[in-house]
Amino acid sequence: MKTITVLGNNSGRNAGDNAILGNLLDDFALKRSDIIFKVPTLSTDFIKKSFGYHNVKPIGMMPWNLCLKNLGWPMYSAMTKTDMVLITDNILFDRKFNNPFVNNLKSIALFAPFCKKKNIPIVFYNSSIGPIDHEVGKNALQKVLDSSPLVITRDTQTKSLIENLELNHPEIVVHSDCALNTELPSQQRLDGIIAKENLFTNSQGTIGLNVNAYIDNWSETGTLNRKQFCKILGGTADALIEKLDVDILFTVSQIMDMKVTLECVQNCRYQSRIKVVGNCDYTFQELTGLLSNVAVHAGLRTHTLIFCAAVGTPPIAINAYPKSAGFLRTVGMGDWTIDFEDLSVDNLTTLMTRAWDEREGLSAAMAPIVTLEKAKARESVVLVSNILDSI
Repeated sequence: MKTITVLGNNSGRNAGDNAILGNLLDDFALKRSDIIFKVPTLSTDFIKKSFGYHNVKPIGMMPWNLCLKNLGWPMYSAMTKTDMVLITDNILFDRKFNNPFVNNLKSIALFAPFCKKKNIPIVFYNSSIGPIDHEVGKNALQKVLDSSPLVITRDTQTKSLIENLELNHPEIVVHSDCALNTELPSQQRLDGIIAKENLFTNSQGTIGLNVNAYIDNWSETGTLNRKQFCKILGGTADALIEKLDVDILFTVSQIMDMKVTLECVQNCRYQSRIKVVGNCDYTFQELTGLLSNVAVHAGLRTHTLIFCAAVGTPPIAINAYPKSAGFLRTVGMGDWTIDFEDLSVDNLTTLMTRAWDEREGLSAAMAPIVTLEKAKARESVVLVSNILDSI
């Protein structure tokens, strides 16, 4: 048996992170059954419960495991007692570089030279990198790249970032996000959720929204505070209900976002026309199934946009992350973004109404592109297998 350590945000709190890990394991299972996956995590129970049907070994990262989250013995052991390390998602950035509860780059860069010394390849797997805004982050990223025979990224922005920083790097391959291959639950299961939550009862249709507890922390524009943002999202929901006679579904993909979501709903006049569902109750597959039933969806969390694209629902990015706009460009939806400096009830309502009017054409145009992107995400297994078998 071979051993691969998978590094990512695998605590179970974020549906997007869960989808990355779940689809990575599913994609590998289509090709081979001779791999044990080590998964550092804050919740070993979640990994066992959600992915125990695969050959997974959760590695606890709580204080009693002799670590401060990713800094300590569990991460060192997971990276140096394995055949390969995969870096997933967008966990390498230099924001709060010295805080191991927020930042992964410092710890991974600290242990990467040990991997290099032991000939353990570190492969970037359908991942993103950045932002890298400081010299200390640049130097740390170089240490990781020095131990890497291959970078498989899910966007062209990561390739540009590495090249613009003038870092020494291996081959860079642009593929796609694992979450695009999310499989829907059975129709029976979906129907049960829809009935329980009393969803999609309006014959005119339902429009989706998603918000983020950070709001614009990453964009650092300072253009909106939380109160203003919630008023805009609440006002937009009201305007769409009045203009199109639709219902609204807020989808929460990260448990920490529930509070700000409910604040947005409290700013709505038509609260009886609004539903909220989240990953505190439902899996990433189930949330994706629900998003397949909305006409259009606008969100901050990138993976709600990815889930929508996977099932043909036109996505709109409320653009707080570069990776959100980058993903939409990848699937031919690059024009369907709104930046924070342009965010207002009128502007967001206008954009979403236009998407509503064009939804069938947008979905049809996106479909063949998404099919190719799904195939690219799965092709990463072959590239990794070639390296693994050569060790």
